[in-house]
Amino acid sequence: MFVKNKDKTAIRKKETFSESVSGIAAVLVSGLFIITFIVQAFEIPSGSMENTLLVGDHVFVDRVTPMARGGLLGWIMPYRQIQRGDIIVFLHPREPGMYVVKRVMGIPGDRIHLQNGVVYRNGEPLTEPYVLRQGTPSEYRENFPQGSIYGESQYPDWQPEMRAHVRNGELIVPPDSYFGMGDHRDVSLDSRYWGFIPRDHIVGRPLFIYWSFITPNNQYERRDVGDRVGFLFHTIFHFFDQTRWSRMFHLVH
Repeated sequence: MFVKNKDKTAIRKKETFSESVSGIAAVLVSGLFIITFIVQAFEIPSGSMENTLLVGDHVFVDRVTPMARGGLLGWIMPYRQIQRGDIIVFLHPREPGMYVVKRVMGIPGDRIHLQNGVVYRNGEPLTEPYVLRQGTPSEYRENFPQGSIYGESQYPDWQPEMRAHVRNGELIVPPDSYFGMGDHRDVSLDSRYWGFIPRDHIVGRPLFIYWSFITPNNQYERRDVGDRVGFLFHTIFHFFDQTRWSRMFHLVH
């Protein structure tokens, strides 16, 4: 005798409109929380960090671990002080609203100077395999701060401030400040030109490249609406053939 099995498949209850709205709201709130407090997306605008970061690299920046201990998330999230060699995103100390990315060469108390292009920290020459040298060196860049008498600084008020921190030919990084330089040493405008990076200007550390697109070096200077719209269409039409696929998801270090 054959017995026909009953269909035991459970019928899923249809989601109500309020439940759908609640689900969407939860996703939006979670996303807002993440991009506000945890990570933030940035595009690399200039070639000062080549070849570590290229113009057109899009990175996610960790905003949590460099936060001051005891901050809003300090009690539930990990904390790590900014260290020598870290790459950081920060607000330009002399250009309000401008975001910059550099490598930390000196932390508070460090003694920094350059001699013939070699960075010395606390009297020891640094080995820097990431450095790119493709440009025209100058006395100011190569022998900082001794070369500062040649006055190439972008900001005149940095000159007297800088000299106030020079001892025996070395620049001493003050408390709550950092000295940053670009990996592309011959073109980078960095702490040699505009001064120390205040601790409270630091946004975070780039984690990885999530997308990279071939972009002109001066694209960030093109503020005209027509130029921006034109590049947007260019990006759409050339998304596949001008995306640097090999750089995607590379860790930044």
